[in-house]
Amino acid sequence: MFDIEVSVANGAASLAQIGRVLGAAGIGLEGGGTWSGVAHYLVANPDAAVSALVAAGLGPVVSRAVLVAELDADVPGSLGRMMQGLADAGVVLHGQYSDHDNRKVLLVDDVEAARTALRRAGAV
Repeated sequence: MFDIEVSVANGAASLAQIGRVLGAAGIGLEGGGTWSGVAHYLVANPDAAVSALVAAGLGPVVSRAVLVAELDADVPGSLGRMMQGLADAGVVLHGQYSDHDNRKVLLVDDVEAARTALRRAGAV
């Protein structure tokens, strides 16, 4: 899975346009959200998403591979253990959000190092 990042300078109007463009291109959103004028969405086909958005004048668009990790949300402290595992391994976390299956989407500098760190920490 991949995260796409795009500016939403016009709030709901920008999101409406993003939704229309990606929908017309047959691209589903598996999770994401908007913070401080920047939207992040989880997609399976980043090349098609980026191409559609740029063609519609919504660039620049950044795509990056992400780590999608299970989080035992019913166990207090799960997020803390997950993040401590990343911190202890020196993995840089750029952002995190949840997908539609309540898994954590982790935007990190090194996906494989993050996966290894979470396994070592027993956090996945």
